[in-house]
Amino acid sequence: MHESDTSARSTTERSHGDGGEVVAVGPAGLDRRRFVGYVLGGATLVTAADLTLGRAPARGAVPSLPQIPEIYDLEDLQTDAALPTSQLITVTIREDGTAAFELPRMEVGQGVVTSTAMILAEELDLPMRKVEVTLAPARPELVFNQLTGGSNTTVSTFTPIRVAAAVARQQLLEAAAARLGTDADRLSTISGTVVDAAGNAIPYGELATDAASQVVKQVGVTLRPREEYRVIGTGRKRTDARAAVTGQKDFATDLDVKGAKPTMVCRPPTHRGRPVRLRNRKKILKMKGVTHVAQVPTGIAVRAKTFGQCIDAIRKMDVEWDLGDLAGENDESILEGLRAAELPMAVPDVPILAEQVDLGFEFMFRSSAALEPFAAIADVREDRAEIWAGLKVPILAQQNIAQALGMSQDQVKVNVVTGGGSFGHKLFSDHAIEAAQISQAMGKPVKLMWHRADEPRQGRMHPMCTSRVRATMLAGQVLSFEQRHTSVVTDFSHGLGEIITSTIDEAPTEVGRYLGGLGFSQTIFTLTQELPYNLGAVTQLLNETDQRFSTGSMRNIYSPDVCVAAELTMDELARRMGKDPLELRLELCRNDRVRAAIEAVAERGNWGRKMPKGTAQGIAVHKEYKGCTAVLVEIDCRPRTVDRKVRNAVTGPRVTKAVIAVDAGLVINPIGLEAQMQGGFMDGLALTLTSSCHLEDGRFLEASWDNYFYTRQWNVPQDMEVIVMDPDVDQPGGAGEAAVGSSAAAVACAYARATGEVPTRFPINHDTISFRPKSFIPPVPKSPTNGLKLTY
Repeated sequence: MHESDTSARSTTERSHGDGGEVVAVGPAGLDRRRFVGYVLGGATLVTAADLTLGRAPARGAVPSLPQIPEIYDLEDLQTDAALPTSQLITVTIREDGTAAFELPRMEVGQGVVTSTAMILAEELDLPMRKVEVTLAPARPELVFNQLTGGSNTTVSTFTPIRVAAAVARQQLLEAAAARLGTDADRLSTISGTVVDAAGNAIPYGELATDAASQVVKQVGVTLRPREEYRVIGTGRKRTDARAAVTGQKDFATDLDVKGAKPTMVCRPPTHRGRPVRLRNRKKILKMKGVTHVAQVPTGIAVRAKTFGQCIDAIRKMDVEWDLGDLAGENDESILEGLRAAELPMAVPDVPILAEQVDLGFEFMFRSSAALEPFAAIADVREDRAEIWAGLKVPILAQQNIAQALGMSQDQVKVNVVTGGGSFGHKLFSDHAIEAAQISQAMGKPVKLMWHRADEPRQGRMHPMCTSRVRATMLAGQVLSFEQRHTSVVTDFSHGLGEIITSTIDEAPTEVGRYLGGLGFSQTIFTLTQELPYNLGAVTQLLNETDQRFSTGSMRNIYSPDVCVAAELTMDELARRMGKDPLELRLELCRNDRVRAAIEAVAERGNWGRKMPKGTAQGIAVHKEYKGCTAVLVEIDCRPRTVDRKVRNAVTGPRVTKAVIAVDAGLVINPIGLEAQMQGGFMDGLALTLTSSCHLEDGRFLEASWDNYFYTRQWNVPQDMEVIVMDPDVDQPGGAGEAAVGSSAAAVACAYARATGEVPTRFPINHDTISFRPKSFIPPVPKSPTNGLKLTY
């Protein structure tokens, strides 16, 4: 790797005491690179960070013009919530010279295991192959420091991990100095080895025991400066890539837990319906392979030797259902309720002398559509329970499972398993709770898997919403921009609500005053929504209504819908003013980093080039997560493209080109960031063009991916480029959701320019049902037996 001058980088404050007592002899002051950490008592070297001593004071008062997220946003809130327990995140150097770290976040395909290993390798001077990152089980002592969401993982863990690693490296130098009879500042490290000027070398593994401490002691360290990075910022392939593509990577359904047999649930025909009773229980128990049947709050569970036998049993069940509160409801009836709840605009609709743009948009229900279906393994005994599942908030899951089982929290062990996608729904522990209830009812371990048909019908939905925008212009100037977003209630019971309650006092005083009277949804909306333009008096307000649906903060929460509405309005303002959409955005842009991203995609995408009739370019930007993304697309809406035939496909308009510029602050792994942007673009593309769920008579028609039309290969742009911006900052920003809103908006803007009509309902194909719905009773189709005939 490289040598480092430790005398320029590290200071050590020792303490001695009995029983782990810490007597701090800390540095006089802490700057942005100097921190305090701990060496913990133990047989081998274990270190931790303590960021609470160096916490920056709350920021000043809110200026009159900036929006709240420019002063304090959701990233700040989540990071502040994680700080108090940051010292509980530890790095261990083992006797074989490897470093072990349990990441208190969930890997769901976003690559955080790889990026975390890169951070550790950088600060420890270790090769990546000697860094092992695993997922931590539920650790209640971490409180709010074990929630994966809001694109916050790297933002909140970057510094604590570096501090703990720097402390470990410093202790290894001290141990080597004692063995070699020299001073630590005369030594350096190279690829997991401590060396001196004479060429003597001692591997980390030989020093791990010597470097350990019998008492807790406090250590001050200075972190490696950016100009010395050799790992961070270089493109690295995913550490789990080979296992994923060869089928060796274990997800929940791959785990072999003794006695846990395949289990599935017969679910009601209506969304959030409930079971009353199974009329033919004896018949089902006699079916081939079936071992147990049990009624739980969500349906009738069946356990069998194979999942195919579970499906066969579900299809034969005769269940009496309570259809619930949504029976008889449909898309239009829910929209009617939303319109009735819309908040009024402040500016009159007929202002004297001024001109107005008044636009209204509707966004339909959508499913998370993760690659991996909900799955969980549960082994519940009389006095204890153990769960294995993909869980982004495992501490809350542990609490909820304990409550559902009538146990104490310490009787429930929750193991976090790598997930094959999440997009918000694994923030909730629905699948783990359900598996635990089934195991308790049956008295046997179970391996629960949701059927693909279950997810869009009974799973967490992105709420239906409307977004109204009114912009007022006078003499070529925008005087006001108002947005009123009205949504079916978004469920934030997954942990963000608790974080808001306990952490909002960390915000600047004026921010706290503004947010003090708001509920969870309104607070999160306010902390995430931001327009990077000078538009006069700007207000963006949320109102939520109708709590009858199972909802969640699907990828990017409110931002895709809000961004689509706002950016389409920007295009309409440009049209009314006789200006080019890019010209207007650059003219009104009030953030240099946003401007740089817009200019990057415009230049690389050749904005303004002449295109055939029925095709067009679109451009949009989204600012969030301490950074921004700008997206340029080209779309083909000509009949020969829209009406093209692909077997078993919904085609329609085709996006042929996409250029994405992402500013995510300090980038750990550019390759991983590029993949995140590509995935986010596919989400945004689907939200605008193809993917939604239709509600009819309280039932969602979609069931599985063959009729929930997420982005398919034949809809992906053939020409796609990701530009990673370098804002020259020392702190990472969020990236997991960053491209969704701007991608959805750019596609919508391109569609409007290609067709000459501003779309008002999304996705644009929602009003055409191009499939025959699967049955609701039975709720799942037959297991396929002709898969090879359907491959391409």
